[in-house]
Amino acid sequence: MDERKKIIEERAQIFRDIYEGKLPKRVPVATKVDITYAIQYSGFNLKEAQWNLDLLEEVIDKVSKDLESDVVPTVILRFPLMYKLLGAKNFVMGSEGFIQHPEVSAMRAEEYDELIRDPYKFIIEKVLPRIYEKLNDSAEKKTLVFAKAYRVYINSTIKIKTFSSKAAQKYGLSIEGMSALTEAPFDFIADQIRGFTGMVRDIRRIPEKVAEACEAVLPLMIKAGIPREPSIYKRTFIPLHMPPYLRTSDFEKLFWPTFKKLVEGLAENNVGVDLYLEQDWMRYLDYLSELPRGIKMWFEYGDPLLIKNKLGKKYIITGLYPISILRTGTPEECVNVARELVDILAPGGGFIFNFDKLPMALKDAKPENIIAVNRFVREYAVY
Repeated sequence: MDERKKIIEERAQIFRDIYEGKLPKRVPVATKVDITYAIQYSGFNLKEAQWNLDLLEEVIDKVSKDLESDVVPTVILRFPLMYKLLGAKNFVMGSEGFIQHPEVSAMRAEEYDELIRDPYKFIIEKVLPRIYEKLNDSAEKKTLVFAKAYRVYINSTIKIKTFSSKAAQKYGLSIEGMSALTEAPFDFIADQIRGFTGMVRDIRRIPEKVAEACEAVLPLMIKAGIPREPSIYKRTFIPLHMPPYLRTSDFEKLFWPTFKKLVEGLAENNVGVDLYLEQDWMRYLDYLSELPRGIKMWFEYGDPLLIKNKLGKKYIITGLYPISILRTGTPEECVNVARELVDILAPGGGFIFNFDKLPMALKDAKPENIIAVNRFVREYAVY
C-alpha cells in the first residue's frame, strides 16, 4: 500500500471509529469553509465562479491541498442558476456575490387548516408558487421550469461530487458531507412557510394550530431525511434555527415534541444524524440528552466542559471553536485556544474538531491560522 492510500484508509478509519462509538487513533479534524471563502482564497471572482461551476474544480483542489483538514474542506449548498430559473424569493444572490435568505411568508395565518389537512398538496399548490415566481404559471410552463431547475441541481451536484472525489484521492482526504438534509417541523414552517415574524405571532395567537401543523409536516421531514441507502456513515444534516429565540415553555410545547419524533424516526431507519445547534442551546442540554445515542451535535456556542459532562458519553461533539479568533488572532493564539478545547472535549473519544461555524468571507478567518490550527490538532490530539 502506497503512502497516499495508507493516509486515506487511516482517515476513513478514524471517522468510522467515531460513528461506531469506538476510540479512534486520533481526533478527526473536519474543519470546513463555505465555497464562497474557498473561491476568494483561490483568487477567483465570487460571482463568476458560482455561475461557472467548472472553475470550482481548481478551487476545491487548492483548498484541499492547502488547508490541512482531514476532509475535503468545501461546503456548497446553493446553486444560483437553479434559483434564477425558479424565480426564487427565498434565496437570492446579493451584490457582493453571497447568496442570502430573505424572510419570506408563503402562508397566511388563516390557511393553517389547509396545511394541516394536506401538507403536501398545500406546499405544492400554494407555497411553492408564492416562493418561486416561475412556478406561478400554467401547468405546462411550471413543469418545464421545474424540470430545468432540477436538471441544473442534479448536474451541479454531480460536478461538485466529482471535483471533491478527485481532490480526496489526490490529497488523501476523507469526504465527510451530508447524504440528506431535512428540518425540524417547527423550523420548516418558520423558515419557508410562515417566516420568522409570522411564526412569532402565531405561537402567541394560535399555538394549537402551530402544534397541529408541526405534526402534519413531520412525515414529510422524516422522508426527506432518509438517504437512498441509510447508514450511520451517511449523515443527514439538520440545521436548527428557532429554539434560541423561543421561551422555554414554547420550546417544550411546540418545538420539542415533533423534533424528537423526527430524530427518533431517522434513528429507527439507521440514519446517522448531524445536528447543527445554532446560537445558544445551553438551556436545552437536558432535552438533547433524551435523543437516541450516536448523534453528532455541532455546537456554535456553549460551555465545552458542561457539554462534555452532560452529553459527551452518549453523543459525538463537534464545533465550539470560535472563528472570531481565526480572524483576529496570531497563529500561536489560535493554537492555544485549540489546545484548551481539545483538552476538554477529546478525552474518552466522541469528539471531532471543527469550527463553530463556516467561514464565508476571506476576512472571516486568516488562512494561515486555519492551517496552523488544523496541523496542531492532528499532531496533538492523539490517543
